[in-house]
Amino acid sequence: MIRAATPDDVPEIHTMIRELAEYERSPDEARATEEQLTEALFGPHPAVFALIAEDVTHGERIGFALWFRNFSTWTGTHGVYLEDLYVRPSARGRGHGRALLSALARICVERGYERFEWWVLNWNDPSIGFYRSLGAEPMDDWTVFRMSGDPLHALAKANTA
Repeated sequence: MIRAATPDDVPEIHTMIRELAEYERSPDEARATEEQLTEALFGPHPAVFALIAEDVTHGERIGFALWFRNFSTWTGTHGVYLEDLYVRPSARGRGHGRALLSALARICVERGYERFEWWVLNWNDPSIGFYRSLGAEPMDDWTVFRMSGDPLHALAKANTA
């Protein structure tokens, strides 16, 4: 079953984020706290949203999708950017990932959003194959850039014209 996350889900979402960071070989980079997640998801001005994949037979949360709205200046419409999709290894291969993606696709269609986008690590062949099987296409002509830490702070202090 796929459902919207509630504040009671935050500790389990936090745990699954840590599990995802381990899988993606970056455990030290996952520094978000439960308090930060609660504020972002359920504070006065939610910035992100989450869906939960739940095994109703066992009453267990087995996956999540964390997403936010983006905007295309070319289409003039919002879209969904999937920040994280995770299904616990013990629950993989049973359709939970597809169900989470399907729920997000429905959000796009129902709201008139024209794009549903996400990143995947180049070495993650199982996920790449799965996404391709759904009809998703890699954006090979684009390179992702990120700025953080000292370069971010230096640019923020730079004089502007």
